[in-house]
Amino acid sequence: GMLLAIAVDSLEWLIPVWALLGIGSSTVQTPVGRLLIKSSIGVDRPALFAAQFSLSHAGWLVAYPLAGWLGSIAGLQITLVVLAGLALIALISAIRLWPFNESTELMHRHDDLADNHPHIATSGRQHIHHYVIDNLHPK
Repeated sequence: GMLLAIAVDSLEWLIPVWALLGIGSSTVQTPVGRLLIKSSIGVDRPALFAAQFSLSHAGWLVAYPLAGWLGSIAGLQITLVVLAGLALIALISAIRLWPFNESTELMHRHDDLADNHPHIATSGRQHIHHYVIDNLHPK
């Protein structure tokens, strides 16, 4: 969308590009919410969503001033290319860092828990279940 905006010279063409950027933002934000819900238990979700909100806004804290500063000294076309490049780097990083075909159920061990701990009482130290990040599964 940012690369398309380089060629925009009228409001009529800016509105569809703006809509495309909004669709892109929604395409990213919706799966993030699902991922956070899927990766946590109910009591941890408020803190997890607050952390994600803070992290996403930290990105905006960098991008908005960069866009304003670069736009004022280099022009909008160069600013759009730089921001599109940053978005491309983020996309490639996400693709490279995210596990491919990650299972929702993982085999794991709890060598750190006591023998009478309820989590391992029925299934043993090594078991498989839907994996969430909580006090028993910090990684």
